[in-house]
Amino acid sequence: MAEAERIIGTPDIPDAEGADGAEPQQPSEGSLPAGSDDTGGGRGRKKVLVLLVVAVLAYLLDLISKMIVVAKLEHEEPIEIFGDWLKFDAIRNAGAAFGIGEAFTVIFTAIAAVVIIVIVRLARKLYSLPWAIALGLLLGGALGNLTDRIFRAPGVFKGAVVDFIAPAHFAVFNLADSAIVCGGILIVILSFKGLDPDGTVHKD
Repeated sequence: MAEAERIIGTPDIPDAEGADGAEPQQPSEGSLPAGSDDTGGGRGRKKVLVLLVVAVLAYLLDLISKMIVVAKLEHEEPIEIFGDWLKFDAIRNAGAAFGIGEAFTVIFTAIAAVVIIVIVRLARKLYSLPWAIALGLLLGGALGNLTDRIFRAPGVFKGAVVDFIAPAHFAVFNLADSAIVCGGILIVILSFKGLDPDGTVHKD
């Protein structure tokens, strides 16, 4: 009997086939082994893309606005937008945002560069859309003012930033400053809500 079975051969039985003869389940197309992080990586890449899009938009808006201001408004009379409450008045600012610390231009340039590096490194662990928007605003604003520091007079890393938005009883600022402040406020709100850049939520 054993010799006959050896000659005829025993048909293979699928491992996953059950006693009722059900067909074994096949992995769906594109399915991944357990423990694969491709899905999370895909979400992370989308959030990084959002960060980059927001940063580029903030940077371009700031850059274009400054080019127009330098070409059309510098050395001209301020333009009244809402009477005395809001004007466009071109000035050169050697300090930080809102004209703070004009004697530390090089230091503020270095700080802006460090902020950009930190944001780029943090982007590798980014899985939160609100954080992507906040960091994009910070990155775009920091790049906008850093561009002025590098390329405008009086020299490299000492350049004066172009400011032109002049509310009454407040410092003159630009769109890059606005992006930085909005990004910073959003980060504070997200931190109070317990949301981390990687998407985890901490509840007290």
